Amino acid sequence: MKSIEYLWKDRRRRLGLPLSFTRYSLSEDRLFCETGLLNLRADEVLLYRVRDLELTMTLGQRIFGVGTVCVHSSDKSVPHLDLKNVKNPREVKELIHQNVEAAKDKRRMRTTELMGTGQEPEGLCDVEDPEDEELD
Repeated sequence: MKSIEYLWKDRRRRLGLPLSFTRYSLSEDRLFCETGLLNLRADEVLLYRVRDLELTMTLGQRIFGVGTVCVHSSDKSVPHLDLKNVKNPREVKELIHQNVEAAKDKRRMRTTELMGTGQEPEGLCDVEDPEDEELD
């Protein structure tokens, strides 16, 4: 079994310090969130399923140099993942964005905005290859 090579790792921070049992990591094709000490919960989002990224930084977060990166995806089990109180949130968001685009290019996916459908645009729409159906 091949070990995962991580591009970024961090923990959820409290008062700017990594005093938490929530760990975040990013690989070339997935975003991971592990929480817990005794009972561990591990979530992951495939990067090609990410639809939108959002950055929020409250005054308190800005004081301690952290922020929250919100990941919106088309993943059914984890449609919304918040990377709360991570250090250097702008750089983290940009790193995720670059890897999302690379993952979509690798799978030859196209993104188009919903326009002219008679409804408000909801964001990005992924068009998947029929060969990838076994991954769903």
